[in-house]
Amino acid sequence: MIQVGDTLPSATLMEYSEVEGEGCSIGPNPVDVAKASAGKTIALFALPGAFTPTCSAKHVPGYVESQAALQAAGVDEIWCVSVNDAFVMGAWARDQKTAGKVRMLADGSADFAKATGLTLDLTARGMGLRSNRYSMLVKDGKVAALNVEAPGKFEVSDAATLLKQAQG
Repeated sequence: MIQVGDTLPSATLMEYSEVEGEGCSIGPNPVDVAKASAGKTIALFALPGAFTPTCSAKHVPGYVESQAALQAAGVDEIWCVSVNDAFVMGAWARDQKTAGKVRMLADGSADFAKATGLTLDLTARGMGLRSNRYSMLVKDGKVAALNVEAPGKFEVSDAATLLKQAQG
């Protein structure tokens, strides 16, 4: 499992863009994790699935609401990563009104989740291999803080916890 001090794994996530800009076309666009995190402070949080109850009611809204405070604490970007495809993440972004606040990044084949060692097997519940629920503060591609939830819990990966860590 990834630890504080480790570099984020080499992976490509996908992001659905609704408008063209900065070299991004409309639709799914690749996001190279190493390039996208270089020289930045990222508040990254991951969760088991888009449109799921805790994720939609608490996890994403907390980060959307805390965006300005996280930015004031030195966070350049907020990333939400989930084992869903880019189209689902794009629809969820519209539903959660994340535009300009949280980048909704798809880990469709769970490559990033596997590389971090933070997977959650929900096969018995019909959801397959997913990401565990966690948050991490990433500085220039390295993990500065890591908060992994116990199964079925939502206690340490919330925006308030990561904000306190970003404020140092």
